[in-house]
Amino acid sequence: MNLQYLIHLANYSDGVLYVLGALLLVELSVIVDRFWFLRRTILRGLIFVHELGSHGRLDRDTLNQMADGASDLPEASLLRMAASHHGQVKGEGLASRLEESVLVLAPQLDRRLWLLDTIITLAPLLGLFGTIIGMFHAFSVLATPGHAPTAVTGGVADALVATATGLFIAMLGLMAFNAFNNQVRQILLQLDSVKTMLLNRMDGQPMITPHNGEQQRSEMLSVARAS
Repeated sequence: MNLQYLIHLANYSDGVLYVLGALLLVELSVIVDRFWFLRRTILRGLIFVHELGSHGRLDRDTLNQMADGASDLPEASLLRMAASHHGQVKGEGLASRLEESVLVLAPQLDRRLWLLDTIITLAPLLGLFGTIIGMFHAFSVLATPGHAPTAVTGGVADALVATATGLFIAMLGLMAFNAFNNQVRQILLQLDSVKTMLLNRMDGQPMITPHNGEQQRSEMLSVARAS
């Protein structure tokens, strides 16, 4: 399949294949962009969640330092919100403010995914439209005196390329769209975990890890034996 034949197919569909090619380029651009952003956000977010879990109580300076370290991660917004309300708002009030930050961040995570959703629906329809136009060209040969049967069958085969192209673009977009939606859910779950961890470490109560719990039980047993 050479370039000249591809141009013939595109012209046979009255330019519909050119439009499908443009949709494919847009689709691939969105896939590369979202894959890089979402994958990087998930991996760095996991590291950040483990780092946050290693802290006990969190003061304002620690929150600001962690926010600077989080840089452009979505978690940085939660940390800055928590730092700005440290010592002033607790409990449900702080939880609602952190939830507000998550809601503001959510549209940034699925940015441009609507393009994939549109292409998934539009590409098969355009492919079918291109095939119908190709069918018109193929069967118009029947009106020509002394036409060859192979001209009709070959034209039908060329016309079906548009439908196949549209279906391929839609299938590729569908797989990417579902994968990205799953990654967005993972990031939102990470943000919800960060929100809960911040609330637990800013309620004024000591954060008892399994190690600290064993140490406190040992101290209580020692006091009981001494008494």
